[in-house]
Amino acid sequence: MERILYAGDSTVAFNKINTYPQTGMSQALPLYLKDNIQVISFAKNGRSTRSFIAEGRLAAIEKELKKGDYLFVQFGHNDSKADKARHTDPDTDFKENLRMFAETAKACGAKAVFITPIARRLFDENGTFKPGSHGAYPRAMKEAAKEAGVPVVDLTTVTEQYLAQVGELWSRSLFVWPKDNTHLKYEGAVMMAGFLAEGLRALGEPYSSLLAEEKEEQ
Repeated sequence: MERILYAGDSTVAFNKINTYPQTGMSQALPLYLKDNIQVISFAKNGRSTRSFIAEGRLAAIEKELKKGDYLFVQFGHNDSKADKARHTDPDTDFKENLRMFAETAKACGAKAVFITPIARRLFDENGTFKPGSHGAYPRAMKEAAKEAGVPVVDLTTVTEQYLAQVGELWSRSLFVWPKDNTHLKYEGAVMMAGFLAEGLRALGEPYSSLLAEEKEEQ
C-alpha cells in the first residue's frame, strides 16, 4: 500500500464531529485516489511551518515516513500571523522551514510535494473577489520548491481564479460561511481536493499514478 503523509493547517486537517461541519482536504482527497493509497493526516488547526516544527510534528512525520511514501506539505494561512509562535518571513525562515520538510522526505526515501494555500473567500462590497490574501507566501513556496527540487501544485492561483468565477453567493456553500471565509465544509473540501488531484495529474508520473480513473464505466 502506498501512503501520503499530509502536513498542513486547518484547511487540510482531518476533523471530528466536534468541529463539524468543518472539513479538511485530507478527508476528501481519498475520493480521488486509487483504493490502495492511504492518506495519513498530520495537519493541525492553526499551525504555521514554525509552530508545526516546534511542536514536534515534523519529527513525528520523520518517524513514520518510509521509502516510497509521499509527503504533501501545504502551509501559508498562518505563517503571516503576527504572534511569534507562528510568524515567519516569506523569504527567510518560511523557505528554510519548507526546506526542512523537503530534506526530511529525501532522507527517508520519500517524495515531497509542496502545495500552495487555498484562497480565502474574500469579496468586496460589490461582490468582486479580492485576490492576494496570502501575500508573498505562495510565491515563496514556489521558489522554495524550485530551490529544493520538489514539485509544487499551485492551489492559490487555481482557487483564486475559481472563486472569482463562481462569485460571492455560490461560493458560500464551500466554506463555513457566515462564520468564516477560511475553513471548508465538506463540499468545499471535495472541490479543493479535486483541484489538487488535477495538479497531481499534471505533474505526471509517479504522482499521477496515485489517482483513480477520472470516470468509471457504468
